[in-house]
Amino acid sequence: MNRKVQHKAKKRFGQNFLHDKRIIGRIVSSINPRPDENIVEIGPGLGAMTLPVLECCKKLTAIELDRSLIENLQVITAPVGELILHQGDALKFDFGQLPAEPKLRLIGNLPYNISTPLLFHFVKWADRIQDMHFMLQKEVVQRMAAGPGSKTYGRLSVMLQYYCQVIPLFEIHPGAFNPPPKVDSAIVRLIPHEKPPVQVSDMRLFAEMVTAAFNGRRKTIRNSLKKYLTEEQIQQAGIDPQIRPEQLELAQFAVLVNAVKKSM
Repeated sequence: MNRKVQHKAKKRFGQNFLHDKRIIGRIVSSINPRPDENIVEIGPGLGAMTLPVLECCKKLTAIELDRSLIENLQVITAPVGELILHQGDALKFDFGQLPAEPKLRLIGNLPYNISTPLLFHFVKWADRIQDMHFMLQKEVVQRMAAGPGSKTYGRLSVMLQYYCQVIPLFEIHPGAFNPPPKVDSAIVRLIPHEKPPVQVSDMRLFAEMVTAAFNGRRKTIRNSLKKYLTEEQIQQAGIDPQIRPEQLELAQFAVLVNAVKKSM
């Protein structure tokens, strides 16, 4: 039985606790948890999603930073199923220590103040992950799913779409949380590609060049990427040096990176 816990949300942890049962049910339905799956919840908080997911799968791993929430999570989940609880920072968590089979299914209401670093940490383990279902700021989900030519298309779009298929599911109003955030939220599904959609010869260089391009997003790529390629080299790669980075498709970023690597 769930017990009512008095817990003041901590701003430093980016805590906004979900309480709307209709929304919780919709999220759990989207995840569709089943027994014998390797499900990992990031930031279970007060257990709003933990309990209904655990009722379905009977065994769940969770990573929670806030020590003051640990005891309550252990108490409320004990009658429902087995909760394997890791107290610590998900940003530093080594997912390699978890069983490799079946593949991981990550879920969670991610702290909005560190959601982007968390996403980049998770995709490092993409080959061990079946899928991810996260609640994020609506604007972040829009950026993740954006295509070339969009105002929201940027570094996050390119990097995540290299690793995953990005599927926005539905939006969530601020009143579904306590305390209500000042922004709208959304649920997104990420499915790691079995094979990368483009071939990149150097991932470190790819990440570096994508960052450099969007740091100068108002510049043409001739200027924003001049550290890496001359105008002539960009033209030889079949790309117009006068276009701006938000016009470049993922495949074109790969072409440019591979051209730099080849010239080294």
